[in-house]
Amino acid sequence: MKFFHIFLCFFSLLIFGQNIQSIQLFNPKTNDETPIIGFNDQLILKFDDLTNSSQIYRYTFKHYDRNWEDDNLFFTEFATGTLNALIDQFQYSFNTTQPYTNYTLTFPNDKIQPKISGNFEIIVYKDSADKPLFTKRFCIVEDGVNLALNITRFQDASKPDLNQRVEVQAVSNGKDLSSNLNSISLNVIQNNNFQNGVFDQRPSSSLGSKVLFQQLSLAFPGNNEFYYFDNKSINQAFDQVANVENIDGKNQTFLFPVFAYPLNYQNQGDVNGAFYFRRNDLGIERNADKEADYSWVYFNLDADKTDKQLYVLGQFNDYIPNEKSEMFYDAANKRYTAKIYLKQGFYNYLLATKDESGLLNLGEINGNFWQTENLYQAFLYYKPFGRNYDGLIGYGETRRAVR
Repeated sequence: MKFFHIFLCFFSLLIFGQNIQSIQLFNPKTNDETPIIGFNDQLILKFDDLTNSSQIYRYTFKHYDRNWEDDNLFFTEFATGTLNALIDQFQYSFNTTQPYTNYTLTFPNDKIQPKISGNFEIIVYKDSADKPLFTKRFCIVEDGVNLALNITRFQDASKPDLNQRVEVQAVSNGKDLSSNLNSISLNVIQNNNFQNGVFDQRPSSSLGSKVLFQQLSLAFPGNNEFYYFDNKSINQAFDQVANVENIDGKNQTFLFPVFAYPLNYQNQGDVNGAFYFRRNDLGIERNADKEADYSWVYFNLDADKTDKQLYVLGQFNDYIPNEKSEMFYDAANKRYTAKIYLKQGFYNYLLATKDESGLLNLGEINGNFWQTENLYQAFLYYKPFGRNYDGLIGYGETRRAVR
């Protein structure tokens, strides 16, 4: 299987509008950035419009198969309610140098309600759903199967970059899974990143209501703990921030150069690539939705020039390597630098390389170690005879470190 599959990112195919920034999709019950819920739960979508106007945006849903390809279902086959609904809950920024309007949507709701499980996409647009401002992926999971994940060290001389192995045990709450093995498949991803996943895995063995996935192809690079910075205090140099300035009314956050190419693993807690908006003034926590400011953030890597492209990636940009996340070489200072406009808060990020073939490597600069604690997420899909869609009958995750 392909381990750095060039997928549009998990839970999101971002097509940014010019003024749309700081898109979040999370579970309010857990404050978890993984948008996977049951039928009775809801997600919260938030984003900023930097025009600071009071636009009325619309949204709709789309259903996909297990491979995130169009399954050609009509809206009425996967949802009830109106085909297009309004996002009309918003508030204006307060006491910020960058004016913006913050929008919030809680869904599913009485306007649009999914009626089947599986892979979904919320499409946010202004005039036409065919011209989205952005889309975000989410999943509805049935309460049908419990998934347990086990992470172990993986050693294969022919594949030295793969050093963590995932085993998954699926136990049904009542169905006999062994009679429909051909309709079952498993996807496993790492740290909410579909560019780093193993897909379409078939069961390796089964017994009644229990199905096992123990193939050696379920292996990943361990990579390393994420770099991070915290600029919740926009006017002070804080954690991993070397200096701050305000130039022509725009905040500037200069990060310390990161430590690259480590030879040994050093345990440093992270949030597995996530990000959280925050503003703190003299110990007082503000409402980050409308009071967190924006800043140009300068990412730095002291290194010699390489023939590969370098990118700053994390969940804040859905691990997408593009012109907005690319680093450029400063020959005078022998340093790679990227400048990204971000809402203040706490961020995890990594520095990835991309070679001429387009292959991403998330561990070349950060390091690649079997000891790294990662978030692994497993999705079990099921399409029995007579059903015209792939249902998501089980989801499981683990953040345990390899021992």
